Amino acid sequence: MFQPAAPNLLASIVACLSLAIAATHATDGVYNAQGEMSGEVTDTSALLQSRLTAIPGPQLDAQGDVPGAPGVALFEWSESADFAGSKKSDKLKAEPEHDFIVRTQVTGLKPDTTYHYRLVFGEDGTSKTGPTRSFKTLPGATSTATVHFCMGSCMNYHKFMNGKAGKADGPITATEEDKKLGFPSFAAMAELKPDFFIGTGDIVYYDNILNGPATTLPELRACWHEEFRFPRLISLFASTPGYWSKDDHDFRFDDSDLGGSKLPTPSTGIEIFREQMPIHPAGDRTTPTYRTHRLNKHVQLWFTEGRDYRSPNKSEDGPQKTLWGAEQKAWLERTLKASDAAWKIIISPTPMVGPDDARKIDNHTNLGGFRHEANEFFQWLNDNNIHNLFVFCGDRHWQFHSMHPSGVEEFACGALNDENSRVGVAPGSKKSTDPEALIKQPYTYPEPTGGFLHVSSQENGGLVIEFRDDHGTILHTVTKTPKP
Repeated sequence: MFQPAAPNLLASIVACLSLAIAATHATDGVYNAQGEMSGEVTDTSALLQSRLTAIPGPQLDAQGDVPGAPGVALFEWSESADFAGSKKSDKLKAEPEHDFIVRTQVTGLKPDTTYHYRLVFGEDGTSKTGPTRSFKTLPGATSTATVHFCMGSCMNYHKFMNGKAGKADGPITATEEDKKLGFPSFAAMAELKPDFFIGTGDIVYYDNILNGPATTLPELRACWHEEFRFPRLISLFASTPGYWSKDDHDFRFDDSDLGGSKLPTPSTGIEIFREQMPIHPAGDRTTPTYRTHRLNKHVQLWFTEGRDYRSPNKSEDGPQKTLWGAEQKAWLERTLKASDAAWKIIISPTPMVGPDDARKIDNHTNLGGFRHEANEFFQWLNDNNIHNLFVFCGDRHWQFHSMHPSGVEEFACGALNDENSRVGVAPGSKKSTDPEALIKQPYTYPEPTGGFLHVSSQENGGLVIEFRDDHGTILHTVTKTPKP
């Protein structure tokens, strides 16, 4: 584990706590203990979200939760920090049916522009004004403006909070201060001031060890409450939009598919993720969670959905077995062919290149899993002369940069916190999905650490991909120049 000195630690702690206190200022017994967040920002629109709560946070109540509170809220936004010429959303009801979450979509925004927003809320009316938050719209398809973002995955709350008792796999480094403020990676990201954050699955773990697996609606929701009340998360998302994907642990349980009677059911897992994360406007239960966003002239992102449409994991691999489903696969191929972006980046909750552990059968790298679909897709890319495509993946608890024999490169962000990290399996290992060492792996870290990817799209079209640990230290850098 890499642990450089943390300058201005006291100042950072004070700032985080001050922001959390401001976020939870009460009116008539109603609070916003989880702060606010923006999501799915485009060059002209954004989603804004908050949750009204019955306690101020960041401490949990006696039941280990942050209970919600009924109330009324609206969002106000402006290009000016003083909210001159501001616009307001309709009044929104915080109701138990939706976990007291309020969300609105704002449209008609200007590209590459910082907007300030705040929550106005109360028990019976909008009598209290919350802290100022902000987000920046994307530059858009014709702009060469720089964009940089962070990507993280596999943030295991119970391993972080409880170490060995939580079945931690990696170094146990969380201090008592960390357990009050939240994952150190989020503080390191905040120092970088990214344009946005990508959470690529396993945002929470329903199948935790200590409390027993979460199966009921209150238990599932509590997994989100306990994590997003952390001051470091509130601080980052106060000014950093998010784009979110789910994997297995924030869907149902480890390696889950759509089969079986084990709780939570697939439909519950799908609905709760849509409820908790600002991916689509409130109440939208039909728009697919796979989608694409054009950042600027140089970069376009594709977010794939890996749980909602998959074949059973144990079914025989072959042409009929699919992780994506026919409609998503057709959409992916159609939109990739239509794109003129220099860099095409697939954000995948699970790996497509790997290698991964040989024992698994639930992702595109796995023998007996969904490898046929992956190989077929890689061949399709070459047949259609689609170059400069990368896969950025979560799920695996170690960082790596790998190259498939087809030429596709994959970058894995690893686990976000130390306690959930591990050393991976190497190409050529009999315990891997690549026993013949066909995959080249220019980088994987030598010892486990939490961390994230930091990616920068440069004005000249270059792409810089940094592997960082949970204190923000750069472990490895890859610089790419577009091929004609």
